[in-house]
Order: sequence, then structure tokens, then C-alpha cells
Amino acid sequence: MFEHTKEFRIRRFLNWFPLGLAYAFLYMGRYNLTVSKIALGNIMTKEDFGIIFGIGTITYAFSFLINGPLTDKIGGRKGMLIAVLGASVMNLLMGQYISTINAATVQVHHIRKVFSILYAANMYFQSYGALSIVKVNAHWFHVHERGGFSGIFGTMISSGIFFAFTVNGWILSLATSGGASMVSEAKVVFFVPAAVLFVMFVVEFFLLKDRPALAGLKDFDTGDASSGEEGVDIPILTIMKRIVTNPIILTIAFVEFCTGVLRNGIMHWFPIYVKEVMILPSHHWLRNGSWADWPVVAAVFAAGIILFLLAIKAKGKRRAALLISGALVTLAPFLMAGWGGILMVAGVIGGNVAGWVSDIFFDSRRAPAAGGLYALLAVVLLFMFFTMSHVWALGIVVFIVSTCVIGTHGLMSGTATMDFGGRKGAATAVGMIDGFVYLGTGVQSFALGWITTHNWHWWPVFLFPFALIGLYLLTRIWNKKPIPKGAY
Repeated sequence: MFEHTKEFRIRRFLNWFPLGLAYAFLYMGRYNLTVSKIALGNIMTKEDFGIIFGIGTITYAFSFLINGPLTDKIGGRKGMLIAVLGASVMNLLMGQYISTINAATVQVHHIRKVFSILYAANMYFQSYGALSIVKVNAHWFHVHERGGFSGIFGTMISSGIFFAFTVNGWILSLATSGGASMVSEAKVVFFVPAAVLFVMFVVEFFLLKDRPALAGLKDFDTGDASSGEEGVDIPILTIMKRIVTNPIILTIAFVEFCTGVLRNGIMHWFPIYVKEVMILPSHHWLRNGSWADWPVVAAVFAAGIILFLLAIKAKGKRRAALLISGALVTLAPFLMAGWGGILMVAGVIGGNVAGWVSDIFFDSRRAPAAGGLYALLAVVLLFMFFTMSHVWALGIVVFIVSTCVIGTHGLMSGTATMDFGGRKGAATAVGMIDGFVYLGTGVQSFALGWITTHNWHWWPVFLFPFALIGLYLLTRIWNKKPIPKGAY
């Protein structure tokens, strides 16, 4: 494992933690659309939602063609500042628009048309986020540390999903607790993320640095595909050519297309299915959850902390067992926190398992760890069709699916992009790969918006083939690792 000084680790933490938090809050201002759709009911139909979200994700995908090379040119710090400020403004405008409509006037205001424009603009600015977080961290993490970083990245994604679904749900519940209608208060799920993103803009302006040298430390060779090119100015067109002609990166991109279909095909449509088909009460754990049982939550957290403290003094396998137990116990209360909490637990487990398995058991090869998750995913999706009328069984299925796809996404988009794109081309690589994620997201949005309007039972049937395709593609790059000195 690559060793760093204590001073370096502290400054790196001050760099990546606020950066990861900013990325999580971008999710809060991205997937709040799903929360608003549930609040607005038929004012925003399923077809409206599918089209709005689909246009937004297609915009997000194609934005990478411009923003990936641009972020490699201007640096990740400027890219992240553009992301959080732009998304903040767009969320403010969406909230303002929502505040002007109601069930009686919705046809006059054309919610589909207006939201398609505003949400697409939001997603354009959001596209800088993933590019920037990978671009910055490519300079701060060695290849042999990046499996662990994949766990960090997956955890940040998961916390963002938690903010998007559960915290936005709590905000909406608080706003309507005095008797106000969900329609009239739906605006708050846009206003609050707008405010939080602006705060993160201020924080990142002062804390975020592109490279260790810019923070008063020393740059180092990270062992990726850019090794041997230190101090060399590589033209952006050369970097783009390397990325788009690299068969490994192309294969990862098509894997992530499948991940985009699967991840969002579950994440956004499951809560809609629960409300529409199962017609569960509003307090049900799958929709909003409740932290009212705070004594139980506090006791569980205390138990988790005790296990972590015991792990500090332990050694070897006992220490590992205590750390894992402490993590699982600490995560347990989030299962009480609705759909966002469940997705957070799934993502933390999937992201960390994928990353550590990749580094420890496969010598930092990413495909075997991702392939294992895809194999499990394919098996579980076979059972999904038969569990659609049983809420608990279906809940277990979608939890496992979410664990697999979020773990794969963190490993492929967050880590493999740094490895094979290198420090010089990290943003261009993640732009291409994340672009395919959101092309897949757009495909599922348009398709499932139509499919679920006609017959929900075709939902798992639509998803299953993408699991098989993704698994096959991963077998094609099973033993691949980055080649230093930019050799493509």
C-alpha cells in the first residue's frame, strides 16, 4: 500500500471530504425531481416525469463531450465550482416555478415544457461534478489506493441518494406538517438544495485544490496511465484521441451504459411503484420512513461506536471483524429512514466491498470485482418478476440490485476512469464513461415511462438483458490494468 505523511493525509482529507460532500449535495439537487413527482401526483404524470428526466439525462450525457476535455483543461476545482453554482441557480428557478402552479392552473403553465428546459440546464451544470471529483482525486490517490477511494466515492454517491430521497422527503413532510398541501410545498425540495449548494460553492472556493503542490505539499507519481508524463503538456486533442480509441475505456463505457439502465431503472421507479400499485400508507418505511424511534437509533449508533473503539486496540482478523461489524451496526439505523436510507446502506456496502476486493484480491484490477457484482445482479433480477406482489421480498431484491449497481458504478466511473485515463485525461475519460451511464439512464427513463404506464410486469423483463450484457463485457477486460507513460 502506498504510504503518505500524516500532514499529507490530513490535507487530502480536507480536499476530498468537502469535495465528496459537494458531489453528494449535487445528487440532492438532481434526484429531487423524483420526490417532487411523488408530491405533485398527476400534476406531473408518469409520462411527464419520464420525458423530463429523460431529456435531462440525455443533456447530461452529451454535455460530457464538451465538459470532459474542458475540465481536463481548466482543472477540477473550477469545474466543481461551476457545477455547484450552476445547479444552485437552476434549482432555485425550478422551485420558483413550482411555487406558481397548482392543480387548477397546471395546464396553463405547461409543466412538461418548462421543467424539461430547467431540468436539462440543471443537468448540464451537474455534469461538471463527476468530472471534477475524479480529475482532482486522480492527483491525490495512487493506483493502489484507488480501490479504497472507490469505497469513498460509492459512499458519497450513496449519501447523495440519501439526501435526495430521504432528506428531501423529510423537508417536504416538515413543510406540510401544518396542514399545507404537498403540491403547494413541493417547491421546498428545490429551494433547500439550492441553498446548500451555494454554501458548498463558498466552502470549495477556499478549500479545494487541484494538486498537492497547490496546497503546499509535493506532487507524486500516482502510477496510472499518465505516469512518465510529468511536466509534459499534452494537447487536449491528443488526450481525446487516446480516450476514444482506447478499447478498454470503450468497453467500460458500454458496461456503464448497462449500469445506467439498471441503477436508475430501480432507484427512480421503485418508490413510484410502491405508491401507485401497492398503495402503501404515507408513513410506510419504503416511502418516507421515520426517525421517531430515536432511543433505538441512539443505542444502535452507540453500539457501532463501541465496536469501532474496540477495533482500534485489536489486531489482525479480529480488528477486521470488529471494523466490519461496527460499520454494519452503524449503518443499520439508515434502514429506518425510507428509500433514501436503504439506498445509502446498499451503496456504502457495494462501493466499499467492490473497492477493497479489487485492491486486496485482484491486485487493483477492477473488472473481476465489478463482474462478481454483475453476476449476482443477473441472478437476483431473475427473481424480481416473481416478487412484485410481495413488498418485503421485492424490497430485498431491489436492495441487492442497488448494492450491486452502485458498487459497480463507483468502481468503474470513479476509479477505472482514473486508472486508464490517467491524471492527464481523467476528466475526459470519466466524461465519456459517465456519458454512457446517462445515455443508459435516458433510455430507461423514456422506455419505463411508457412501459409502466401500460404494464408494470414488463419492468423487470426490460432490465434483465442489460445485466447479462454488462457481465459479458466485463469478462472481456478481466485482466486489464493501466499501462504507464501514456502508452495506448
